[in-house]
Amino acid sequence: MENKSFEKKIYLSITGEKNINWQKKLEEINKLKLTEVAVFLSRFDKKERDNFYPFLLKSSIKSIPFVHIRNDNNKEDLKFFIDNYGTKYFNIHEDGFEYLDQWQGYQNRIYLEPDYNDEIAKDVRVKKIGGFCIDLAHFKSAIARGTKEASYVFSNKENISFPCNHLGGYSEESKQDVHSATHFKQFDYLATLPKFVFGDTIAIELDNSIKEQIMYKEYMVKLLDNYFNNV
Repeated sequence: MENKSFEKKIYLSITGEKNINWQKKLEEINKLKLTEVAVFLSRFDKKERDNFYPFLLKSSIKSIPFVHIRNDNNKEDLKFFIDNYGTKYFNIHEDGFEYLDQWQGYQNRIYLEPDYNDEIAKDVRVKKIGGFCIDLAHFKSAIARGTKEASYVFSNKENISFPCNHLGGYSEESKQDVHSATHFKQFDYLATLPKFVFGDTIAIELDNSIKEQIMYKEYMVKLLDNYFNNV
């Protein structure tokens, strides 16, 4: 990972599952004239994506370094983001390995997001794709629960790439990730994680508004800059 402030590594994101979610975020983005964000399509079905794309093209956004795709995304979806926004990283879940053939030619841009359900699917072969997209809250949950995913990541730290991440909140009480943050301490776990899992492209995965994401990002940047500068 390059030695630079996390201000340049952490990206605000368009998330949600309904028309109103991405509409509100795009309104904020356009008002603030933001030009670079990440996009999570994980809960947008094809109908929602078809509604979303035209508005995205008319927005102030010029660069989208990271996109969370779904198994029903095809090569044309990936090409749309690469051609229009220079997207470098796409991530999938474990069941996405069943659909790798439909992304021929783009597999080196696809990264696995491990879960923490204590099970690694048999057809998961990270070396077939670009590497890992570590969801930092998932990884904390996997460590706290002692699941197979934590061991799988640690055992591959020397021979698999870790260029990108998701960044959500974490609940110490329930040992699980939080998608709608309510306070800053839900991000303190970040300074307990091993540094090798942090990439240079970190997408905030919160359903919070862009304004709230900016607030939490400021906290995360200070926390992580301090953590990495105090070796």
